[in-house]
Amino acid sequence: MNVDIDMMKNLISKRRDEIEQNVAGTGYLAKTVIGVGTFFIDHEGNFDLLTAKQKVIFEKFLLPLLDAPRR
Repeated sequence: MNVDIDMMKNLISKRRDEIEQNVAGTGYLAKTVIGVGTFFIDHEGNFDLLTAKQKVIFEKFLLPLLDAPRR
């Protein structure tokens, strides 16, 4: 999976409000989603290092925000 690390850094650092809106009412915590994004960045975008649960969180919450135009 090819994800632009710079876009992910921008999402985690400057677009946290979008993450919070995206997880609202789902039972997930924004800080958990941010943590998965941070882990992904720290490991140079290696998707294979994520656990199965982290992959679900990544695909459910982070990928849609990366693919969507900025609000």
